[in-house]
Amino acid sequence: MDTTAGLPPYFNIDPDAALASLGGPTTTEGFEAIANACARGRDDLATRGLEQDGGRKLRLFSTWEITRYLIPVAQGHFRRVLKQNPDLPQGRSETAGGAKWFSLDEVLRLRAHFAAEGSKAKDYRPYRPEGQPAKMVAVANFKGGVGKTSTAAHLAMSAALDGYKVLVIDLDSQGSMTSIFGGKVADEWQTVFPLIARHYAQNLRVENQRRLDRGEAPHPLDETLSEALEMTATDLIQPTHWPNIDLIGAQLNLYWAEFQVPVWRMASRGWKLWDALTETLAADGVLDQYDVVFIDTPPALGYLTINGLSAADILLVPLGASFLEFDSTGRFFDMLHTTFKSIEDGENIAARALGRPELNFEWDAVRAVVTRYDGGQQAELAALMQAYLGPTLSPHRQGFTALIGQAGEQVRGIYEADYRDFNRETYARGRETFDATYAAFKTLLIGAWHRDVQDAAAAADAAQ
Repeated sequence: MDTTAGLPPYFNIDPDAALASLGGPTTTEGFEAIANACARGRDDLATRGLEQDGGRKLRLFSTWEITRYLIPVAQGHFRRVLKQNPDLPQGRSETAGGAKWFSLDEVLRLRAHFAAEGSKAKDYRPYRPEGQPAKMVAVANFKGGVGKTSTAAHLAMSAALDGYKVLVIDLDSQGSMTSIFGGKVADEWQTVFPLIARHYAQNLRVENQRRLDRGEAPHPLDETLSEALEMTATDLIQPTHWPNIDLIGAQLNLYWAEFQVPVWRMASRGWKLWDALTETLAADGVLDQYDVVFIDTPPALGYLTINGLSAADILLVPLGASFLEFDSTGRFFDMLHTTFKSIEDGENIAARALGRPELNFEWDAVRAVVTRYDGGQQAELAALMQAYLGPTLSPHRQGFTALIGQAGEQVRGIYEADYRDFNRETYARGRETFDATYAAFKTLLIGAWHRDVQDAAAAADAAQ
């Protein structure tokens, strides 16, 4: 008679069988073998979203999609406009008399035509005030698995489909965002690292001039700093398979910055490391070339994250509707307060002594966003979180659908998924939650820009 029947599987484990399944000890070289296996598997998985030439290609968009999601006109009117304007992109059909399909480049051209010739009562192009720089958006949380990279990537794609020109900056050495957009990054010199190094080197040059004026020996600029002084953001920005999304990518060596930055900071206490990303991007004209810059940060509050958060105008903090994620996010905000208050206090002691303006970090908006939401299981906890966080927690909750799961398995965003792989209704339901997430974000973006315009007008009036 089997006395183990019905017992949990952790009872009566045979030591000999356990030893047989254990295998030999793992050495340092074993880590290399595991890493190599993962690299081979990663390359294999990545090819699922690549074309035969090894490059990634964005799918085409049907007339139905364009008129429902991208250009607010009726399908009949859309077809009439194309017929009346043969110079416009006419699309292509896969079968005789079948639906017309267009590239995103062609959609952008069509949108420009409707904006110039169509009804002035419709917003064919998204709001973008002249004379204002790009808005920078950081997506951050030091808890992994909360949908941080997925949220940032889909917001970037949403903004691109809406007509904005987008730059994505990957600060996470895991490089997940870089993979989503098909980026190729050989080493840390193709990441943001040279921008941070350049900022430090420029600070060191100023400090060295002061040392020379005092008759002191200057600090040497090593090879790394000298090379960084010759680089600009343009050297790092690479195009993606989206015509209006560019990328500054990341790879494992970027993590070295977390060790190098504190060394530089100790050598030059006057270096404002938190301004490195903001000031280099501004100096290189990046904020004039793009509409929105999305920054994907590492799941830790290190020096790279501090740079990303300091640069941001808008901060989005994804979290799941669970006790542990709510608790962890609260600790994240507590650490943000401690970190940035410490920087302010340290800087403002000297600022007050010298009669200079004090440092005060400020963000246009900070919002927590519930991701991977299951209304059947998490409604009560989400409502409790809303009650405590109030307007800081976005009232929109980003649901999880089969479409999102399948897109993630195929190393692409849901906006890259072809609705013919599902059906129109499933596709429409699947993208609804991300469309709503983007709508909530775009409301913040437009509000922030509009406030800047009003502040600029008020300042101009006051100056007269």
